[in-house]
Amino acid sequence: MPPLPSSTASAVQIQQFYDKGLAHASYAVRCGRQVAIIDPGRDPQPYYDFADEHEARIVAVIETHPHADFVSSHLEIAEETEATIYCSKLVGAKYPHRPFDDGDRLKLGSYELHAINTPGHSPDSISILLMDELAQSRAVFTGDTLFVGDVGRPDLREEEAVGGHKREELAAQLYRSTRNKLMTLPGATKVYPAHGPGSLCGKTTSTDLDSTIAKELKTNYALQPMSEEEFIKVLLEDQPFVPKYFGHDVKLNKQGARGFEDSIRAVPHLSSAATLEPGVLLIDARPAAKFRAGHLPGAINLQDGGKFETWLGSVVGPTEPFYLLADSQIALDTVVRKTAKIGYEANIKGALLAPAALPETAPAVDVAQVREHPEAFTIVDIRNHAEAKNQVFDDALVIPLPELRERAHEIPTDKPVLIHCAGGYRSAAGASIVQAALPGAKVLDLGEAITDFQKAAVH
Repeated sequence: MPPLPSSTASAVQIQQFYDKGLAHASYAVRCGRQVAIIDPGRDPQPYYDFADEHEARIVAVIETHPHADFVSSHLEIAEETEATIYCSKLVGAKYPHRPFDDGDRLKLGSYELHAINTPGHSPDSISILLMDELAQSRAVFTGDTLFVGDVGRPDLREEEAVGGHKREELAAQLYRSTRNKLMTLPGATKVYPAHGPGSLCGKTTSTDLDSTIAKELKTNYALQPMSEEEFIKVLLEDQPFVPKYFGHDVKLNKQGARGFEDSIRAVPHLSSAATLEPGVLLIDARPAAKFRAGHLPGAINLQDGGKFETWLGSVVGPTEPFYLLADSQIALDTVVRKTAKIGYEANIKGALLAPAALPETAPAVDVAQVREHPEAFTIVDIRNHAEAKNQVFDDALVIPLPELRERAHEIPTDKPVLIHCAGGYRSAAGASIVQAALPGAKVLDLGEAITDFQKAAVH
């Protein structure tokens, strides 16, 4: 395809695409008829639609780093559009690309995109500075280095499979990246991060999806005056858990993933009457009430919801095959697509609708009895350790949901086992996990009733 003429107009358009389920922000930067995509998600269609809408061509795809929490479509977009992929030479990318590091520039119409090496979240992180025709900085795309109200966590590259980089060393690099690179930018420079609230790539991310350097200097705890040693200590405190799939996605993104729709079409679909292979995980994505009313033996109830992808990749390991079950074709298609966003679609041994015969049921919990005699239950708190510091029940056994499959055997079964979380979603998954692991036990899900107990604990 011959190159489209670049625009001489000075206008630039920045379009943010936000995937709430993964708290992931990606961007299209358009100047005239040229578009650069930054940190694209697994589904490339929104970026194609944007380019088509503006009669523009995608000429560049920029990866700020190999992402841990989602699979990027950078390779698919490049193959479809003949765009060039840009990333740091430190990535060691296995796909065709052009190195993009300190001093490197990419012309986009009358604007330029400048690479800034900003290691810390990962050793290969870059930020992208948008400069206008007057060489003034307009915006910086910070990837997972700087968020609104936070910075990226530095503890995701410690496994040997993803580099074996110690968290303290990366935290020190992040201190220098923020102080020497990002915090020196003009205050009016817009900040566009790769993640928003709820991302497990940070810990206190703001609800705002963009900011300015001046605002972050004023309000971001990580950018306040402190020594490097103080920064490392503050940053490493109370980081959230690391989902099982994170290392898998880093490696997959370094290779470049197969096309999104092709991967989805390759998922086997089974009849609801099919005989399922014993010993293979069964993920039941139906609502908790339907699951309690009837489910297949050993099934784990990961309801389709706002964070399905994260919990799937936290409970199920990246090499584990599983069946995926839903209650309608639309719901099944939805969870298959969500599964593909984290690169787990090849793990699906079969996708199927719920069969008519669902022999297992879950007992209802007597909330009044729990309130009057909590000592009559073995109470398991499956919130994260930081959440569980504020106990709801005395002497509860704390086993966070991502650890529950491996640690269910620690739960005493001499009394009914009562599972609770913070709002009901995780406890539905947790109760099903414990019931599958301890088939002789009576396992109860406190569900949404936990909110009443939390209010009582405060007063």
